[in-house]
Amino acid sequence: MPKTTTAGAPGTSTRRTLTAAARAAAKRAERGTASVTATEEESGSRASAERPLAGRTVLIDAPKNGWQDPPEPSPEAFEEEDAPEGGSKRRTPGRRGLLTALVGVLLVAGLVAAAVLGWQYWDARRTETARTEAVAAAQKAAPIVLSYDYRRLDKDFAAARTHLTGDFRDEYGKTTKTVVGPTAKKYRGVVKATVAAPSSGGAPAASVVSASPDKVVVLLFVNQVTESTQVSGARVDLNRVRVTMSDTEEGWKVSALDAL
Repeated sequence: MPKTTTAGAPGTSTRRTLTAAARAAAKRAERGTASVTATEEESGSRASAERPLAGRTVLIDAPKNGWQDPPEPSPEAFEEEDAPEGGSKRRTPGRRGLLTALVGVLLVAGLVAAAVLGWQYWDARRTETARTEAVAAAQKAAPIVLSYDYRRLDKDFAAARTHLTGDFRDEYGKTTKTVVGPTAKKYRGVVKATVAAPSSGGAPAASVVSASPDKVVVLLFVNQVTESTQVSGARVDLNRVRVTMSDTEEGWKVSALDAL
């Protein structure tokens, strides 16, 4: 009986060979893909590391007291400066502020100067008025204060005290009571005083030694004619008298009188 040969033997061997080759090729392909993928991932990582961060949001913790915006400069703190030809103008801070401060200082200085000048003018006017009024009051008071008649001492001394003020008034009262009055009565003294005047006529001789709005010192030339039992006839004394006049609520009064 002849042997039978299986028809599929050669085909099976061939399929096995093809299958093994396909698996090997598939493995090589997988390794290549994995290598390519790893290379791409590595390249992508390097590229990502080299590229700057863009479009990312960075979170920063705010301070406890919150954010505070810096103060904005006012428009007055800047002033345009003229730029060279062809250039642009720039704004310089502080120029207008300095100018305003300078104007303020000059204004205050002007007001102070005006106040001082006004006060000096007003004080000078008051002093001039005081000079005129005090001289007139001294020329009227001196003859009354320096005159008396033993026959009417109380009346004369009372009239004199109306022209006096301050401590001098009290001193005059004591002196006339303890010295002048008793002496005048004893010797029948009569004294008549007048402010000297030029022989040709005119205002009595008087000059101002010093003056202020409330105090004026006046120099008078006074003639005193004295009669008493101690002298024969009449005696004439030519005296220079310094009279200090003080401004009071009742007008100008004698606050001191000294014979020179």
